[in-house]
Amino acid sequence: MATIEECRTALEKLSDSMGRAEGDVREAAALDRSVSCHITDLDVTFVGRMTDGRIRVDGTVPGLPSERAQIRLAMAGDDLVALVAGELHFAKAWGSGRVRLEAGLRDLFRLRKLL
Repeated sequence: MATIEECRTALEKLSDSMGRAEGDVREAAALDRSVSCHITDLDVTFVGRMTDGRIRVDGTVPGLPSERAQIRLAMAGDDLVALVAGELHFAKAWGSGRVRLEAGLRDLFRLRKLL
């Protein structure tokens, strides 16, 4: 089971990758939205903001946050680490229910370019 620090590191790597993206992917990452990533097996949620093509993690909260983020992810810590490492394909994980992504319809259409 991945630790909180391993999950934080994975989110930082994801942010770095998004920051280096170009073209359509960069455009899709250029949203300005609140984000949360609930790590189900640790029952902790990383909260922050997607802005300037990156994800800024502002902190963690136990369980689910009191305020719903505009873009919400939920998955096991090992799945987050595997996704960022390229060992798990997002669409396959999402389709099988291992990863949940919730957002407004417009945001989902833009985010699909990242996936």
